[in-house]
Amino acid sequence: MKLGEKQKLLVIKKVDFGIYLAEKEDDETRVLLPAKQVPEGIRLGEELEVFLYKDSKDRLIATTNEPKLMLGGLCVLPVLEVGKIGAFLDWGLEKDLFLPYKEMTRKVEKGDEVLATLYIDKSRRLCASMKDLYDLLQKDSPYKEGDIVEGRVYEFSDNFGTFIAVDDKYSAMIPSFEDCTHLRIGDVIEARVTKVKPDGKLDLTLRDKAYIQMDADAQKVMEVIEEYAGVLPFNDKASPEVIKREMQMSKNAFKRAVGRLYKERKIEITERSIRKV
Repeated sequence: MKLGEKQKLLVIKKVDFGIYLAEKEDDETRVLLPAKQVPEGIRLGEELEVFLYKDSKDRLIATTNEPKLMLGGLCVLPVLEVGKIGAFLDWGLEKDLFLPYKEMTRKVEKGDEVLATLYIDKSRRLCASMKDLYDLLQKDSPYKEGDIVEGRVYEFSDNFGTFIAVDDKYSAMIPSFEDCTHLRIGDVIEARVTKVKPDGKLDLTLRDKAYIQMDADAQKVMEVIEEYAGVLPFNDKASPEVIKREMQMSKNAFKRAVGRLYKERKIEITERSIRKV
């Protein structure tokens, strides 16, 4: 029998408190479907599709109810309670789903909504996890370059960027050169698709189109120059890493902003610096 999955089992015995199900008629491994969920008119030998989980006493039990989350799936679930060793999520069954602290990517609070998957722990119990979601996201989104999408932040990577689940199911990322320090795990954002990769994954940006964003970038560059007492100790030939660290923008965006300020005669560019005029 497959814990955490829907499957068809045979009705092999009826009792006052429900029916027992098994994979085969002579199978000694049986699971109870409580009486309140037994379909009217069900007969011995008939097949019934159920979901298997464990009850509060850690006993295998069947249900005909539809869980919000099954093994290999991905779903947004509300946090019902937070205890000493983890949180409890509503997944649509009689028993709440346990989310251990070690499987959280951030501390959750009652009333939060978390993007989670389902796994079987070492004690053969079903638990939720906020980790390792990347491979579970779909890569066949209907979106194209320029579309505005809504997504949920689920992971940060210093090397790659900020990982987003668009519509809570499609794989997307904001590249690392964009400033996402104001975001946290679980935030729902609006972003623009900048690229659809060959494998279907989406690149996103929180920034406006270049001609709209340029004014804001130019203002930010001037603010940083003033923080350096009017002389920025590098110019638009600096490495992308330096520009990202100091400006929280890409090198291309920085060069566009510097070009705008130069044309407006607000700065002068030397071999090693940018000076406020």
